[in-house]
Amino acid sequence: MAAGKRKQTRPKEERTTFPDEAGAHELARRVAANLRDKRKGRGMSLEDLAQASGVSRAALSQIETQKTNPTVGILWKIATGLGVPFNDLLGQPKTGINILRRQDSQVLRSLDAKFESRPLTPVGASPLCEIYELRLAPRSRHVAEPHAPGTHEFVVVLGGQLKMVVADAEYTLSPGDTISFAADVPHAYDNPGAAEARYHNVILYER
Repeated sequence: MAAGKRKQTRPKEERTTFPDEAGAHELARRVAANLRDKRKGRGMSLEDLAQASGVSRAALSQIETQKTNPTVGILWKIATGLGVPFNDLLGQPKTGINILRRQDSQVLRSLDAKFESRPLTPVGASPLCEIYELRLAPRSRHVAEPHAPGTHEFVVVLGGQLKMVVADAEYTLSPGDTISFAADVPHAYDNPGAAEARYHNVILYER
């Protein structure tokens, strides 16, 4: 190991950073409130949710009390344990006509800034569908948590390359190609190319 390097204790893909401290604080506040409200609304204790999500009781408590910023991977586990769409943890549900301005999108990035996810659907616009713009740096991979049973994804390659890994199978796609798959199994997005890749990611929830 080269001098000065610290051993990674968790895959970088599962860590999240935010554009600024204000954005991180606001997101942590919304997640804490939504997690607490949805957990109590379902009559679940922290221990119940820990068993359902695979996230420790201590970690859930820290998120609810805003003592830590949850990672993308942890948020997916919590959403799955609660049985709610991922985006429901990021903001307050709305009704009627909803608009999401680009400057208001809460962009999530990996620690090394090689993966970026930007929501394209307003929070609460639909309990059945979410759309994201994904960006992946050259020769990088993002590993996603299995989603709730019955969840499906559609990934459209806008630019660059994509090697989609679903369970034990790999699929190579080029710009204009689309892949759909059951997302309740381990899956990963891999950009083997020498340029940044862009994708649209549509997530459909079963009700």
